[in-house]
Amino acid sequence: MGYTLTFNDLPENIKNWQVLPLSLNGCEIVPLDYNAGKTGWIIYGRKLDKTLVSKFQTMLAMPIVIVSSWQVKNYQVIRIAGVMPKKAQSIANELGIDIASINHLPSLHSEGLLVMDMDSTAIKIECIDELAKRHGSGELVSKITEQAMRGEIDFATSLRKRVATLKGADVAILESIKNKLPLMPGLTFLVKELHKRQWKVAIVSGGFTYFAEHLKSKLKLVAVYANELDINNNRKLTGKIKGQIVDARFKAKTLQNLAHQFNIPIEQTVAIGDGANDLMMIRIAGLGVAYHGKPKVIQKAKNSINYADLTGLMCILSASLDSQG
Repeated sequence: MGYTLTFNDLPENIKNWQVLPLSLNGCEIVPLDYNAGKTGWIIYGRKLDKTLVSKFQTMLAMPIVIVSSWQVKNYQVIRIAGVMPKKAQSIANELGIDIASINHLPSLHSEGLLVMDMDSTAIKIECIDELAKRHGSGELVSKITEQAMRGEIDFATSLRKRVATLKGADVAILESIKNKLPLMPGLTFLVKELHKRQWKVAIVSGGFTYFAEHLKSKLKLVAVYANELDINNNRKLTGKIKGQIVDARFKAKTLQNLAHQFNIPIEQTVAIGDGANDLMMIRIAGLGVAYHGKPKVIQKAKNSINYADLTGLMCILSASLDSQG
């Protein structure tokens, strides 16, 4: 403490900053001797550099203490001390970067459990929309899907309505979609990193087992739960679902059951999804995250990834490894 640099003295690339922790206020920086414990918040993004940090702090209109910085793949992460100001989220949205509180974060030092939604979370598409497009009921199904994802109509009812429009569709349509299933960027990296740390990863989806089982095999997941499409002897869809429907309540209960099965404390669980039927599991998990969520989900979830791909979840969890923590 005691000597002052200007912001101009810092390199544009944050990974080259040698003076952390520091206090930043306008163009004045003051190196600090500071231990932040396990609290605080992070800013992260692919394009996060000195200029963006400066804009963020200026718009925040208050000094910030930058405790540490690190990289996760091609994402830069910086950790900030103290309580995250309420206006920080809207500023981050304006700048196209993500932020997250790191209080009470599950630790990558211990075993944990990640439960993911599938459609528009683990994969880029809504499978039922794709099926319907190829079967000719696309427009109708898209409207019902959007209503369900926004929480405007009951999920189970909407699912039955949508699946009914697929009656007579050939299994070959399912096969063609499965063979070109577009994984969400960052998914493979995220799962591999968690597996390295003895974490269990599962999918609990309001989508279909036909695609979830494929991901289970591809990514070596411990479990998948999804809805099963009824297929007749002629390899055609009957327009019905077999067995219990995977809805919000089922998702939340499954997260609890998996945690119990693998002897993982609920504090060491993570749930991530984008739709209204993910909210219940997002609320009960140790860390619940809305991923590119619908407005209602972003509003109700404590944490959201709005710009990053799934690498963003690793950015958040990696804060538990920070040497200051």
